[in-house]
Amino acid sequence: MSYLLIGNISALICDDCIEPLANARIRVYLPDIRYPDQQNSWAKGIFNDLRPLTAKDVLMKADRLLAEAPLDEWGNFSLSWEEVHLFTEPLELDLCLDVMPGKTGSHQPRNYHLSNVVLHWKRSSNGYLGAYAYVVPSASWNAICRDAGSWVITGTVRHYQRKEGQLHLKVQAYNAISGKMIGEAYTNEFGRYTIRFSRKDLYSGHLQPVRQGRTNMGPDVYFRIYNDDRLILSENENNAAVSERQDLPPCSCLNIEYKSSAVRRASAHINGWISDMISLTAGRRKKREQLRMAANYR
Repeated sequence: MSYLLIGNISALICDDCIEPLANARIRVYLPDIRYPDQQNSWAKGIFNDLRPLTAKDVLMKADRLLAEAPLDEWGNFSLSWEEVHLFTEPLELDLCLDVMPGKTGSHQPRNYHLSNVVLHWKRSSNGYLGAYAYVVPSASWNAICRDAGSWVITGTVRHYQRKEGQLHLKVQAYNAISGKMIGEAYTNEFGRYTIRFSRKDLYSGHLQPVRQGRTNMGPDVYFRIYNDDRLILSENENNAAVSERQDLPPCSCLNIEYKSSAVRRASAHINGWISDMISLTAGRRKKREQLRMAANYR
């Protein structure tokens, strides 16, 4: 009899934004028979909020590995194995993050213990089918991203007179400390943008600010927004002075409102100025010609 386990693993960036753990790996192990007393807690399906595992921890239980599978871009997985245990027995689930979402931060395997749990299996003619889903709490995910040096800023872009998010806008984030752009992204159909970058990209060539209360070592940010090539929001370093824009934690949510900009493109301004000058010059030339003809007539 075979087993098929399907599911999804994602993480909370903030209360209203979930990101799938794309390209991660899930591992399923047989229980460790050396600690039978733990089975009472396993039966309750207790989550461990991604307890870190060392390389030695992973190696020491390699002989208990049942199956391993990657997560797709949506955080979904599917893995199977042949029957080597009772369906009422607990299983041990681990997660491996080879790279962080967006491939930011330092690239190295990070292993975490997910859960010890007795799964609910549905029997069919082909075997047993089970499902498992888990969303990493925002506090845990923030700590993991900080350890990896991986940053993500997300939020919704709205016009100040409208409630719905504005789609297909280009959002650029700048670090007020260095004055350099740290990333850009386009808003989706709900007006949400997601910008990812690494800690090592923040202060290249600049001294990292160290002052009291600055615990995240994150950027102070301001934004520029474009609709196609038209600038509709142009902030500067002063906009990064508000508290929610300073020393951003690795997982940050910043919603942006903008007003219709009166800024004209430089090319349009120059073209208009040239057109005005041509009209003014032509008018003066015509007036001088009229005065000359009048003088000749006299």
